[in-house]
Amino acid sequence: MTASAVSGAANPARPEQASVSPEGPDESGLPRIAGAWHPWRWVVGAIALILVAQFAHGLITNPGWDWGTFAQYFTAPSVLAALQVTLELTLWGTVLGFALGTLLAIGRVSNNPVLRVIAWTYIWAFRSIPLIVQLLFWFNIAYLYQRLSVGIPFGPAFFDFEVNGVISGFTAAVIGLALHQAAYSAELIRAGLLAVDQGQLDAAAALGIPKWRQFRTVVLPQAMRSILPNAANEVIGLFKGTSIVSVMAIAELFYQVQVVFGRNGRVVPLLMVATVWYIVLTTILSIVQYYIERHYAKGAQRQLPPTPWQRVRAKVTEIAAHTAPPRGATR
Repeated sequence: MTASAVSGAANPARPEQASVSPEGPDESGLPRIAGAWHPWRWVVGAIALILVAQFAHGLITNPGWDWGTFAQYFTAPSVLAALQVTLELTLWGTVLGFALGTLLAIGRVSNNPVLRVIAWTYIWAFRSIPLIVQLLFWFNIAYLYQRLSVGIPFGPAFFDFEVNGVISGFTAAVIGLALHQAAYSAELIRAGLLAVDQGQLDAAAALGIPKWRQFRTVVLPQAMRSILPNAANEVIGLFKGTSIVSVMAIAELFYQVQVVFGRNGRVVPLLMVATVWYIVLTTILSIVQYYIERHYAKGAQRQLPPTPWQRVRAKVTEIAAHTAPPRGATR
């Protein structure tokens, strides 16, 4: 086989097989390859842009949206205070829910049959009961237990306290959200733990690596790649689900919006206030999720793809390089 034959086999897109552009060769002297023309892509894209423009035009020009009222209440002190309550409910529900969910997941995968049964029963029960029922139950817990005591089981109590003085509406909401979230996060964490190949743990044990270091360096990085996408969805769902505590008259974002439009009758712009705040904070959570996933992807990919910001900077640099005058050129 000759060298020319080898060269032709290594380059299937030879000039005689490709569509050559009438513009002639490029700077390297090779013929330009003309790309295929897809007119329907442009037609579909144009239709989509027309529909988006029509929707945007309706948002701007329709007086029913009442953007003046929206701007008036978007950063109102009462709305911002309610937004803080929503964030606190999300934070405590996430931290406590995933902490308890981690313990339940460990119980589900443990070799102790008692722990496996207790963890499975908890997950089955709290996934079966609607969240609103759980919240109302904890909100009315004082009806069942007026006082609670802490001490030795079936023995003397060290101290006791009145339930109504300790479990407020906010505390009851946190307990309900956390216990409900724990049931779902336990299954997410268990799935992530089971996704790690057992052979890697056996190899780490054979090398004499301690159990805690095995979990930190072998299990956790790989499990997090499976846990993070679904866990982020759960956190975002919990953030939006905090609106359900409005049935307990807790002044979170949706409840406060209801109070305001109950007074002034401006339902649509006030609903848009809550909607835009939910969108803004969900977007922030999605960005945080992206960078956490990127951090735990370091062990799976040799070279991470550029971030959106890095792509924008590279594109701006490329455009600036093309538009800059050549070196040595005179004006």
